[in-house]
Amino acid sequence: MAIIDVHNHYYPPAYIDALRSGTSNVRITEDAEGNPWLHYPGDYNIAVRGHRDIAYRAHVLADLGVDTQVISLTTPGAHVESAATAARQASLVNDAFAKVVSDYKGRFAALATLPLNDPAASVRELERACKQLGMRGAMLFSNVNGVALADARYTQLYEAANSLDAVLHIHPTSPVGVEAMTDFWLMPLVGFLMDTTLAAAKLVFSGVPETFPRIHWVLSHLGGAIPYLAERLDRGFHAFKECRANIPRPPSEYLKKFYFDAVNFDRDALLLAIKFAGADHILAGSDYPHQIGSIPAMLESIRGLPISKSERAQILGENAARLFQLHE
Repeated sequence: MAIIDVHNHYYPPAYIDALRSGTSNVRITEDAEGNPWLHYPGDYNIAVRGHRDIAYRAHVLADLGVDTQVISLTTPGAHVESAATAARQASLVNDAFAKVVSDYKGRFAALATLPLNDPAASVRELERACKQLGMRGAMLFSNVNGVALADARYTQLYEAANSLDAVLHIHPTSPVGVEAMTDFWLMPLVGFLMDTTLAAAKLVFSGVPETFPRIHWVLSHLGGAIPYLAERLDRGFHAFKECRANIPRPPSEYLKKFYFDAVNFDRDALLLAIKFAGADHILAGSDYPHQIGSIPAMLESIRGLPISKSERAQILGENAARLFQLHE
């Protein structure tokens, strides 16, 4: 059965070079092993070899039996820059992604990077990525410099995504209330999951999936806490008129149509998500090559689930092949 990893990250070398140019809000240093460290407001990432050497990554995938990865950028994202720089960086990244997909036919697909601090430019880049570069959609961050994805300024982006039948994969970033998460790596361990949960809940209560039903939403890290909290969101719908202002149905009815990437390697958590949304809405994901990610853990957790062979095949690759229109 095909294995498709929908949650992993790649920094094109041209993007890292652009950050070094001096016109970026991201500062680059290097460690003793020569790995670039990307320092940006509130956090940093270490770009290990797998983040930036696509030929090396292709060998890793072959060795581990992964057929295809849907690559995306990760934090800091273009939106931490000025609007003009963000637009240039997004185009540069997407052109590099398209070349990877072309050079390694079948091994990689890609989600576009958008200059999210400029909604109009994001519309243009999404349309270019989908219509000219052959991508199925884009990765969004759970907030954009503190602005919610449900904010009205993104209506034009969702109109475009809806017309394109696009995939929008929500990935967390520096969360609201991050000042309480500065020790023990609490920002990625707790804050990321909460910010994804907040973004998804607010999008649904704001009526975005109701208004734009052709968008295919994907939530990172098994949706944060969405499968666990969905019943509480439904109680809010029935209890508070504000929660019914923009949607005619309980939020769980929308959220069950979202896709959830399986970057949570706990069997019981995976089973809860399957029970909530169905095996046909779970996607394999590894978070490779982050320190906290693991392709072997992804495979072991999914293969160890007490589910049918057909359900396992859906999660490992069939759902992603359908969603991203990947044909053998």
